[in-house]
Formats: sequence, C-alpha cells, structure tokens
Amino acid sequence: MRALCLISVKPGKVDAVVLVLKKKRKIVKDVMVVTGRADISAIMRGTIDEINQMVIDFKKIREIVTTETLIEVEVDLGW
Repeated sequence: MRALCLISVKPGKVDAVVLVLKKKRKIVKDVMVVTGRADISAIMRGTIDEINQMVIDFKKIREIVTTETLIEVEVDLGW
C-alpha cells in the first residue's frame, strides 16, 4: 500500500524536518519540499498499520504543525 503525507511545519523549520524524515527510510520512501498548502510531501510504502504508526510518529516531531495523509485505493472502473 502507498500513501502520500502532506506536512505543514513551523516557519523556518522545513530543513530540520526533512532531515528527520529522511532517517525514517523503512516506510518513508521519498521526501520532497513542495509549494502549496503543505511544506513537505512524504511518499510512504507499507501496510496500513505501518503507515498509520508512521503518521502518529510524525505528530511527535515538534516542528510539524499539521499532516494530511492520502491513502492509495484501487478502484475497478469496469473498463
């Protein structure tokens, strides 16, 4: 299962948070600084429980203000 986590951080803390996230390589496969409502995007791959635990761990990082996790779903459109 794959997921995309949009992360907003405190002003001036993007670099510090990116360094922390890059150390979590078991689940977090890629970390990108992005524009828009989020500051950082983290691509994750694992079971739903592993992804859930990783997002809970993100909340323990003081510089992170909010997260929004987008979980990949499979849809059969019948084509």
